[in-house]
Amino acid sequence: MRPGPIFKVLGTLLMFFSVTMLTPIIVSWIYHEHNLFPFLISFVITMSSGLLFFLASARSKKHLTVKDGFIVVIAVWSVLGLYGSIPYMYSKGLYLGFSDAVFESVSGFTTTGATVIHGLQNLPKSILYYRQQSQLLGGMGIIILSVAILPMLGVGGMQLYRAEANGPWKENKLTPKIADTAKVLWMIYLLLVVLCIVSYRVAGMDWFYAICYAFSTIGTGGFAPTDASFANQTPLIYSVAIFFMLISATSFALHFTAFRKLSVKVYWRDPEFRAYIFWGFSMAVIVILTLIAQGVEKGNENAFWDGLFQVASFVSNTGFTSNSAYHDWPLFVPILLMIIGLVGGCAGSTSGGLKIVRAVLIRKQAFREARRLVHPNGIFPIKFGNKVMSESVMSSVWGFVAAYFMLFVILWLCMMGLGVPSITAFSAVAACISNLGPGLGEVGVNYANLPTAGHWVLNLAMLIGRLEVFTVVVLFTSDFWRR
Repeated sequence: MRPGPIFKVLGTLLMFFSVTMLTPIIVSWIYHEHNLFPFLISFVITMSSGLLFFLASARSKKHLTVKDGFIVVIAVWSVLGLYGSIPYMYSKGLYLGFSDAVFESVSGFTTTGATVIHGLQNLPKSILYYRQQSQLLGGMGIIILSVAILPMLGVGGMQLYRAEANGPWKENKLTPKIADTAKVLWMIYLLLVVLCIVSYRVAGMDWFYAICYAFSTIGTGGFAPTDASFANQTPLIYSVAIFFMLISATSFALHFTAFRKLSVKVYWRDPEFRAYIFWGFSMAVIVILTLIAQGVEKGNENAFWDGLFQVASFVSNTGFTSNSAYHDWPLFVPILLMIIGLVGGCAGSTSGGLKIVRAVLIRKQAFREARRLVHPNGIFPIKFGNKVMSESVMSSVWGFVAAYFMLFVILWLCMMGLGVPSITAFSAVAACISNLGPGLGEVGVNYANLPTAGHWVLNLAMLIGRLEVFTVVVLFTSDFWRR
């Protein structure tokens, strides 16, 4: 481990992040709120810390190693969560302690969307904007992480793609250098944000809410400026949200290729995107028909929009809710929604969860094992699209899934050990490790009633899910620390 380059990266990041803490001041000025102090003090503390980190390592000429990369990735999200909590602790009307403020901050930057705040609509617009901005920044950070950084470290869904699968990432790198890749991804990401804002405004939202909801929609975060989340909206607004949630949970490498070739055919040629759309459509049909058959909603039209919106929200891991009583829907629907969230969207997107590509490969592996029982000497290669997957890729997929669910069970037991009811504990861990947000039971709407220790367990779950599991697990291996 080389502290010099690590501190230099963290210092640079904190200085950049401190500047973003000034934008809510503009919102406060526009709406005449005089809510400046929380953001000014946050700016001073964060900028000072960043300068100290940077100056302490300014003379270091060493470059980051792969091991340093793992530490930087984990440190970045941890540091953002800690420093991002400062405005919550000092903002009037919130009265959040350190643990609650860190939970809200980590939830924002990991684009999870779980909240401990009640009465959002009564808060200053500056703090509401700050919450949404954290998901905008977190979403972009995730794209840079998953498409540019994690593949260099040998982990993440895009590493699987670049190693073995066919598709736009196989042709060549998006750009020769990471810095150029980051610029391209920023352009695509911000373009989608602008299009989403304009679409919400045209659909009937005012500018402030259009901006706030767009930040969370493209970041697939789930934070909303009201306790109602996405309830009581028009079908047109629901349609805009559904479209952009699904687009944001699609690989940004795929978006890049589609924009470069000016062709939408690129999407349908991608095997993961086809599986993603088929999975979402199938789940929507099941949920909508169940709601209609059970007579849950007032009329079939409400059942259609609520069911479609909720599935789109969960399959993209956004976490918006169109109906605050979704966790009380009948039969298997609430558990099905949680499973949909655990699967998640596409690799290389702002979505969380296992990712569709891994779910597809696990299904193919299961059927291959069944065929081997019938034909013990048979050879049955696993294909993804037209590409045959190697045994090393399948081993990495199995290893990821095993580690994912092993950690899930451990965290679930930890929550139950803190006195949290089993269903609430299960859904809270599932929602946080998949970066989904809303759960079942006591966390169906809000996480405020959980014990303080439970919030720290869930902070860890959010980071594990966001950083693709192995990025965190590798720190606990002896080989990592061995010279």
